[in-house]
Amino acid sequence: MAHTTVPDIMKAIKSADFPASKEDLVEAARRSGASEEVVKALRGIPPEQYTNRDDVAHSVRVDVDSDQDTNRSRRAEQARQGGKPGLAQGLRDVPKPPIQEELDQ
Repeated sequence: MAHTTVPDIMKAIKSADFPASKEDLVEAARRSGASEEVVKALRGIPPEQYTNRDDVAHSVRVDVDSDQDTNRSRRAEQARQGGKPGLAQGLRDVPKPPIQEELDQ
């Protein structure tokens, strides 16, 4: 996981035109002189069309401690749920349903 903040990422993609693809966002960050951590965080987002900066903010993974307006209990709740709100299901640590466990045997 990259150690960066959402405000850093939003600043880096300020010049991006929306809707934008993942590649467009990475390129906009590079053009703006973003740090390597910001570029890495953007490279880690799903390859989709993003309609606005909020979509990007919900998809990018950042350092958990960089979340603003969250306290320790909220971060613990997010950890129990398997990640941040908006985190792709494939990136969460979610137990398999019982039927899937049976099929895997």
